[in-house]
Amino acid sequence: KKIIKFRFFFISCSILSLFVSIDIFYQYIFGKDIFGFEAVNRKLSGPFGDELIAGSYLQRFSFFSFFLIPIFFKIKSKKYLFFLIPFLFLIHFSAMILAGNRMSLILFLFISLLVIIFEKSTRKYFFIFSLIAPIIFFSVISLNQQIQTNFKVFYNQIINIPEIIFSEQITNKEISENYNLPSHVKEFKTFYHTWLMNKYIGGGIKSFRRNCHDRASIDKTTDFICNMHPHNYYLEIIADLGVIGFLIISFIFLIIFTKSFVKKYFFSSSLKSMHVITPFLFLYIAEIFPLKSTGSIWTTGNATYLFLIMAIIVGLTKPKELN
Repeated sequence: KKIIKFRFFFISCSILSLFVSIDIFYQYIFGKDIFGFEAVNRKLSGPFGDELIAGSYLQRFSFFSFFLIPIFFKIKSKKYLFFLIPFLFLIHFSAMILAGNRMSLILFLFISLLVIIFEKSTRKYFFIFSLIAPIIFFSVISLNQQIQTNFKVFYNQIINIPEIIFSEQITNKEISENYNLPSHVKEFKTFYHTWLMNKYIGGGIKSFRRNCHDRASIDKTTDFICNMHPHNYYLEIIADLGVIGFLIISFIFLIIFTKSFVKKYFFSSSLKSMHVITPFLFLYIAEIFPLKSTGSIWTTGNATYLFLIMAIIVGLTKPKELN
């Protein structure tokens, strides 16, 4: 029903993500952002204060700035886009490196790669970015030892995860310290016994935070504390809603993906000429991507973003006769 003004939505996302990027640069140079917030540990939060979500914010919203001008503004000379869009990439990508949210940076690169593969009309702009991205990354991390350490730690954690994840001693404090194990990886393990308490229908939304403490396998002699959620959408869904809820939600995710992304890029349909849906499709893939650490799917920020993206995609792919 055209309730959402996509032109305004894209412009808002572009301006705000550009502001966050510039604020991160300001914080890096002067030690504080324009609101007086200082950097936390190895990460820069920009205008978000002690909430270390600047990289995640840019991964979710800066993507719209790359499609804003090609979709909503008519430019006679396309050559300006060859400079403008890679320049925006340079700004946002550099800011994400400084922000230090490693998984968000990987997802940003992942969906950029998908655009190069599937989206012919914008492939040429993203291809330029793919050439300069490695140069930007190594240039930025070489300027700051803390940023370099942040990504080295992440690399070491990744290469150790396959060995650790199958270890029965994953919650052992000594093992965790030896491998420099991030706390959310331990939550990946604790979800299993929490899920076993209510395998088929789960313990209810947001029940993990309670049931994790009550599970039979917990070692009462350790100082390990259960977190509020298992740091992965799918593990949280199956722990809270059981196998039945997991299958229902997974089916919803899959059917939306099939009727939008698959229909647009693998079949002849009206979606091929619908450019406004393009960034939503790739951001949706990034959001439902299973192999990543996440916040809780039931909390306000994550739920709002995910369900908004889903609703927009469903609305745009809906057959005209049903409108």
